[in-house]
Amino acid sequence: MKLIPQIPAQPAMRLIRTLASEGDRIVTMERARALAPTVGLSSSYLRQALHHLTKSGWLVRLRQGLYALAATVPGVSGVHEFEIAMKLVPSGAISHRSALHHHGLTEQAPRKVFVLTTIGTPIPQSHHAANGQGGIPIGETIYQFIRVKPDRFFGTQKIWVGEARVTITDPERTLLDGLMIPQYCGDFAEVLHAFAVRGETLDLKRIIDYALKLDAATIKRLGWVLQHQGIEASRLQPLLDVPIKGYRTLDPSGPRQGPCNRQWMIQENLPGKVAS
Repeated sequence: MKLIPQIPAQPAMRLIRTLASEGDRIVTMERARALAPTVGLSSSYLRQALHHLTKSGWLVRLRQGLYALAATVPGVSGVHEFEIAMKLVPSGAISHRSALHHHGLTEQAPRKVFVLTTIGTPIPQSHHAANGQGGIPIGETIYQFIRVKPDRFFGTQKIWVGEARVTITDPERTLLDGLMIPQYCGDFAEVLHAFAVRGETLDLKRIIDYALKLDAATIKRLGWVLQHQGIEASRLQPLLDVPIKGYRTLDPSGPRQGPCNRQWMIQENLPGKVAS
């Protein structure tokens, strides 16, 4: 049975009603401070009121100075997890397993929201997950942030999710992220499945151009996957031409075992090929 939040003091409750009526589903401290006098809430009591509203279940604290109206507030549609992610890190992009699921490349619904961002970008911290390792819990959702160098933050697009416009990695970039960190996309088998689902709708030129901006291991993994999908060798020549020293595992999260593919300098460490 769902509990109804305890109703706080009247000025604080008027603040909630005003925010809801004006469509402020995500609220900054600055916005709350600006509205406080209009609802009879003194600035000296504002922080205490916000704390009380959070404790009572009318607000959800996202990070310091940032709140979301709870879905229990009358007339308020629930705030989508992707919208919250964008408020946490406005310069980030929904990525990895979250993006795979959004693009219909996996049927496995993620239990986390994955967000790609750049090194140096401030991300929320939590005493539950030091330095962001393992994700930041907010309500019933965990937000996992993956940092990359600025020159590797590309391949994104804007989409509408409910009432919010958010940034997400496009299908080709998402597939490449799976080749680099398959554990954030389910596992390597799920990444291969995603390539198969994308199939003929894959933008070959785009994914090759993207790969050439990344590391040699990712380039060779992509070449191996595309060749096994039946792509003509001549179209994969830009990937073949990239030099690499030594063999790299096909599944970077797997054991360094299995037969070596000399053409792609890839060690095929897939189940069934790895020696027991």
